[in-house]
Amino acid sequence: MADAGDTNHGFSTRAIHGGQHPDPTTGAVMPPVYLTSTYVQEAPGVHKGYEYSRSQNPTREALEASVASIEGGTHAVAFASGLAATHGVLSMLDAGDRVVIGHDVYGGTYRLLDQVMRRQGLLFDVVDTTDLAAVDAALATPAALVWFESPTNPLLHVSDVAAVCAKAKAAGAIAVVDNTFATPYLQNPLALGADIVVHSTTKYLGGHSDVVGGIAVTADDALAGRLRFLQNAIGAIPGPLDCFLVLRGIKTLAVRLERCCDSAETVAAWLAAHPRVNRVFYPGREDHPGHDVAKAQMRRFGGMVSFDLDADLETARHLASETHLFALAESLGGVESLLDHPASMTHGAVPRAERLKHGFTDGLLRLSVGLEDLDDLVGDLEQAFDKAFA
Repeated sequence: MADAGDTNHGFSTRAIHGGQHPDPTTGAVMPPVYLTSTYVQEAPGVHKGYEYSRSQNPTREALEASVASIEGGTHAVAFASGLAATHGVLSMLDAGDRVVIGHDVYGGTYRLLDQVMRRQGLLFDVVDTTDLAAVDAALATPAALVWFESPTNPLLHVSDVAAVCAKAKAAGAIAVVDNTFATPYLQNPLALGADIVVHSTTKYLGGHSDVVGGIAVTADDALAGRLRFLQNAIGAIPGPLDCFLVLRGIKTLAVRLERCCDSAETVAAWLAAHPRVNRVFYPGREDHPGHDVAKAQMRRFGGMVSFDLDADLETARHLASETHLFALAESLGGVESLLDHPASMTHGAVPRAERLKHGFTDGLLRLSVGLEDLDDLVGDLEQAFDKAFA
């Protein structure tokens, strides 16, 4: 049976077996869900490696070993949500430390830095990480950490992960990549030089819109020790059933992503040909400015497609309300297709002036392309366009 550190096996083998072994008591194939808060000790301080489930839980450990395996790390530290994982990473820093973040990141990441961590003394600056000269300029002032996404949420900008991470580390900063959109199946930032990779396990790793979680992965023992301490000290841990659900989702990650990529490519092409669409954001298209970089560092281009309507805010909101198969909902990466109007929903915390400065318009819509039949998805978009522009 493969284990978390066995790199001789292919991705799907590691996704199914990594960090998991049949239960020694019953032979159960899936790791048991250990719904316990505490563990009996043989004597004070003498136990089987488990004291209290905030600190250790066997189901959570199985999830952590699995994600470490597929992401190419040696340690993974699970949290109760993607934002809890983000908070855990940022909590490694001290008041007065400066963070450089990408100009197009998840709205919750921006909100956490702007409205929470700033009050605790962290400083942060926003930079376009697709522009390496801008990264150099930002790092001319000391920084403790560089945080970026590639592809980004929601504009699907692509940064040269290896180049940005190298610049961060040369400047003495921790390089962190949010790899939620790409997933470990499509991209492995640790292999490209990142110090820490963060995922919202709510999304593609869970894959079924039935669980919330987050995880941070690293190959650095010292960083892992700090994250493990903060996981326990802050206490924002996932429950064992949540961990079980993410483990279940990871087993089908590769086959789900292949279908999502296939469909997203066609949906992006359909949108690009539509007269009411100003621009399509999809790294798999040759007209995407980051296409060549994405092709070099990703296996395929993902299931996320954003597009800018030739329309005002209300028309965009109208179209977003007229789809049937594309459910109007936050989140992404599930088996069902979702549609998001970022300005009203996932990125509402980003000031409008800041959004517009970076090309993030009121007419931007984001699709998470799921596993439904492709003809049905295209038909759903077509009828929604017809109604919105009637």
